[in-house]
Amino acid sequence: MEFALLDKIIFASYALMIISIGLWVSRGKGKTSEDYFLASKSLPWWAIGTSLIAANISAEQFIGMSGSGFAIGLAIASYEWMAAITLIIVGKYFLPIFIEKGLYTIPEFIEVRYGTNLKTILAVFWIALFIFVNLTSVLYLGATALDTIVGSGDGSIFMYSIVGLALFAAAYSLYGGLAAVAWTDVVQVVLLIVGGLITTYIGLSHVAEDGGIISGMVSIYEQVPEKFSMILEKGEIITPGGKDAWWDLPGLAVLLGGMWVANLYYWGFNQYIIQRTLAAKSLRESQKGIILAGFLKLLIPLIVVVPGIIAYVMNTGPGGTFSEEFTDPSFIAEGGRIINDNAFPWLIKEFVPTGLKGLVLAALAAAIVSSIASMLNSTATIFTMDIYKPYIQKGASENRLVTVGRVSATLALVIAVFLAPQLRSLGQVFQYIQEYTGVVSPGILAVFMLGLFWRKTTNNAAILGVLASIPIALYFKVGPNGWIDSPFFVELPFMHQMFITWILTMAIMMVISLIENKGANHPKSIIISKNFFKTGPAFNIGAFVIMLIVTVLYAIFW
Repeated sequence: MEFALLDKIIFASYALMIISIGLWVSRGKGKTSEDYFLASKSLPWWAIGTSLIAANISAEQFIGMSGSGFAIGLAIASYEWMAAITLIIVGKYFLPIFIEKGLYTIPEFIEVRYGTNLKTILAVFWIALFIFVNLTSVLYLGATALDTIVGSGDGSIFMYSIVGLALFAAAYSLYGGLAAVAWTDVVQVVLLIVGGLITTYIGLSHVAEDGGIISGMVSIYEQVPEKFSMILEKGEIITPGGKDAWWDLPGLAVLLGGMWVANLYYWGFNQYIIQRTLAAKSLRESQKGIILAGFLKLLIPLIVVVPGIIAYVMNTGPGGTFSEEFTDPSFIAEGGRIINDNAFPWLIKEFVPTGLKGLVLAALAAAIVSSIASMLNSTATIFTMDIYKPYIQKGASENRLVTVGRVSATLALVIAVFLAPQLRSLGQVFQYIQEYTGVVSPGILAVFMLGLFWRKTTNNAAILGVLASIPIALYFKVGPNGWIDSPFFVELPFMHQMFITWILTMAIMMVISLIENKGANHPKSIIISKNFFKTGPAFNIGAFVIMLIVTVLYAIFW
């Protein structure tokens, strides 16, 4: 089914509506850094909850996670369902500290708890991560989807799509700041959920002989029951690329190890996610928004994972075989490589009818553009408040800070536009994002967790710990399944790599802190909220015991 004139009109109407809303809600604002970066601290709970989901659900999920659903199955939904639990933890234990301190950025917490040097190191880390991994991958996946749905899938409009998505996000987010991003997200979330459900419904109706969605779900389960396995065993699922899915989701250890590192880092200490909670009217509004986001996360696998499984069923023969007879050519690259990430765009192009196709594409664009806008705003916030203001121009006026924010976001977007095409050789981009975020996330999580829960953690320990975490993570990354084939390196799934890196980093930080403190409380420790554990000697012993128990459990289920 081609992208007809009616679809183009619907899509253009959506784009015009979003830009208009973004510019309208930001009228008269942006005069101060609080207006621009924190939406004047005026967001209600429902705007926070929907904006959290809009920032999170992007091409990474619609395209990348559907591609992982195609390759692995429902097990990839572990990220979504565990995120719902993580959000409750963040709202209960982390937000009270962040809101109390009146933070603009997560690095500011590091400065309050530890010191300026570590704050600067982590600020640079985050800016690099946002530009070279997050922004780049979202632009790539979004352009791939548009090329498949609107174009012919041969890359003819790939670069035009990258530039178009970038300009779309820039049109309202660079001027309006977080207010424009958050309020347009309310509309974007409605679109992305409705559009995702429409795609899932149509896909299931085409799988079932009677056209029913329940019978469609039963049908795909009966044809590929292995795709509905949640705890994977080694060798249970071999992806279309010939890789054992266990390496991406290593059994029960997922629930006890690395998945927690990924989720706690992402939802608790990731600037472009947590920033909208810092813009709440109050702590209670922020916590209610977190709860709404957690509820919505429970629904997400239905619209981002199930379509991938449906596409897999429709493109394989008996026993899950790929061949010209069963598989659409758009899934097969040169050399016979299977393009998993084409699952969601292919469903839209082949089965969604005229009119609805424009709406579904608008939903996909909503997911992409809202995430790009969020990342741009957060990149600008960190650069302006944590690097420019303290190091380049300490006495900068409010108007100057807003201008610097807009300029830095523009530069970040330009860099991402040039880098995005370089990702075309990857199979599962969702896994690429998780793996390379996993190089830095364990060390950062260790710094935050010990900073929040252990009063004796010192600034030097945190700096040395986060710096040591990078070579530790790279040691595992370059092993036999990585860049270097050598018996000196250990072959481990990246989730194991993250968990072990996190444990080792905390151990390093504890040893250094104990040596520096020599039994005395660190004088610069922050006052921990009553919601947190007491930090006397009993807690210190308890921390070691808990780490030991978790490590033993992890080893048992490895």
